[in-house]
Amino acid sequence: MTMANSIKRHIPNSITSCNLMSGCVAVYNAFLGCYETAFLFIIIGAVFDFFDGMSARLLGVSSPIGKELDSLADCVTFGVAPSAMIFTFLDTAIYPPSVGIIGTFIPYVAFVMAAFSALRLAKFNLDERQTTSFIGLPTPANALFWASLIVGGGSVLSSSPWAVVAVVLMVFVSSLVLVAEIPMFALKFKTWGWSGNEVKYIFIVTCVPMLLLLGMSGFAAVIAWYVALSVFTSRRKA
Repeated sequence: MTMANSIKRHIPNSITSCNLMSGCVAVYNAFLGCYETAFLFIIIGAVFDFFDGMSARLLGVSSPIGKELDSLADCVTFGVAPSAMIFTFLDTAIYPPSVGIIGTFIPYVAFVMAAFSALRLAKFNLDERQTTSFIGLPTPANALFWASLIVGGGSVLSSSPWAVVAVVLMVFVSSLVLVAEIPMFALKFKTWGWSGNEVKYIFIVTCVPMLLLLGMSGFAAVIAWYVALSVFTSRRKA
């Protein structure tokens, strides 16, 4: 094997490792309460996650170890990191006096989502139906939703002690959506024409004003819209 081929073989795994390192930095900052920095490194991890698979396909060097490494990196960046953000948010939240000692344990509910993210990734690796679309919410989308919600809407959530209840309920809902048998479209284009790509183009066009108008909360709105549009589209096909 030539040196050039050896280097080429390791490029995708190196990019995946950058995703993993980004996730570790995001987790660290999440526990410190530095939500903006954690959000930034989740986005950076998502960029690396996009390019590792692309580089593996372009270079023709896909491997079983790359698939396993990718799942591990995704579990940290898109599972543990957003869960750590939720944990810190719930740990520093103000609880109604009626909650009592239960409030001490509530923050740990956040890690339910990390477990379901790992389950989602394991299912994805074994599910042959998810080559051109997804079954259940992809972990990067779920991570962006939560990171955006906490960074952009954290002050609103903190204004009411009962908002904690909403966050806990949303953790369980998003955990279920990760592994639910809900068909969700992927932004993969075989052709650039309108026919067959209507939903994708509608999604892209409508996302722009959301991001411009809502700022940091825009990603949360975009992901919520993605789920709603996927459910609506799948019901129409059914």
